[in-house]
Amino acid sequence: MFYGEYSHSIDNKGRLILPSRIREVAQAHYVERFFVTRGLDTCLFMFAEEEWRSVEQKFKAMSFTRQDARRFNRFYFSGAVEAVPDKQGRILIPTYLKEFAGIKRDVMILGVSNRIEIWDKTRWQEFYQANVGQFEATAEKLIDNFS
Repeated sequence: MFYGEYSHSIDNKGRLILPSRIREVAQAHYVERFFVTRGLDTCLFMFAEEEWRSVEQKFKAMSFTRQDARRFNRFYFSGAVEAVPDKQGRILIPTYLKEFAGIKRDVMILGVSNRIEIWDKTRWQEFYQANVGQFEATAEKLIDNFS
């Protein structure tokens, strides 16, 4: 549903303008609200509400008697915040999420199919450079498993 890479910045009030293409896709799919939380690789994950509810059900099904499940759910859900874009398409990113992802001002917004990732721009560039050379080898491993 969400695709592409977009370079944006966060304003002094902690607001992020969602790219127009993401807003268009959200509108076409009747998405009015998102959820933003701590993601993996020190980025933020942002889900449309319907996808968030689906993922939430899967994570809630993990046994709370397992320490790793409790730890993951604590970080994941305690960091979550509802984000409803205003009329200009802006959402507020709380300070604790910006700190988690190392975001100061410049960000990269990535459409990753069922979710959106929000990265500090420098961290994204470093991640990209460190991993782009492994793209084909990773694809070979993962796609072979589809067959």
